[in-house]
Amino acid sequence: MENIAASRARSSWTAERRFFTGMAIAMLLVAYVGFARSFFLRPLFPEWPSPSEPIFYVHGAFFSAWCVLLVAQATLVGAGRVDVHRKLGVLGIVVALGMVILGVAGALVAANRPTGFNGVPVPPLQFLVVPLFDIAFFSVFFGLAVANRATPQSHKRYVMLATVTLLAAAFARWPYVWKLGNPFAYFGLSDLFIVALAIWDFRTRGKLHPVTRWGGLALIVSQPARLALSGTAMWLAFASWLTGLVR
Repeated sequence: MENIAASRARSSWTAERRFFTGMAIAMLLVAYVGFARSFFLRPLFPEWPSPSEPIFYVHGAFFSAWCVLLVAQATLVGAGRVDVHRKLGVLGIVVALGMVILGVAGALVAANRPTGFNGVPVPPLQFLVVPLFDIAFFSVFFGLAVANRATPQSHKRYVMLATVTLLAAAFARWPYVWKLGNPFAYFGLSDLFIVALAIWDFRTRGKLHPVTRWGGLALIVSQPARLALSGTAMWLAFASWLTGLVR
């Protein structure tokens, strides 16, 4: 009986399940490396700029929970435990809602600092466009993932794209990438996950899945668009009004 169970477990790990689990693990590692100095291993790097406000550590805990849950959910599907995966989905909704609320609040707190966002040589009202767009895309992709939970191929791609929106912040804190100070560097690195998803689609489907095509395209196009928007009078007026709500 044990041999039969082991054989079934191995057979459930199809190439597709290995791919998406591998993507989830890679995303977790990106987040760990990026936030190791300011969050996970902060006592070992006292010289690294870290926020003093408690909200950012709560936000970090939710962000970490999302990444760990992502790996757990992908692993459960790979192991054939879709029943447990669905039950944990409720926890995923709670974590995602917490991330959105804390993300918006944290972005506004940082934008109200005299020094702005730690280590970012851009006026805070301008840079605010980056986290707010990321949170907006995360919210949309996650909402679509929940709405398409009965359609696994769409659901898993929306979850992947939702997580990609979080990775630019992690890549921006990687060694060497941090020194570049170029937003297109960390946007480009996070977009590599979209490229990997596109390659997988072509290899397995012969064409892009609609979620990969339109969701990935929207996210990539938004990156230069938001930077162009950040210096406009319209955005600066909106950002000033928005940050004024929490002063």
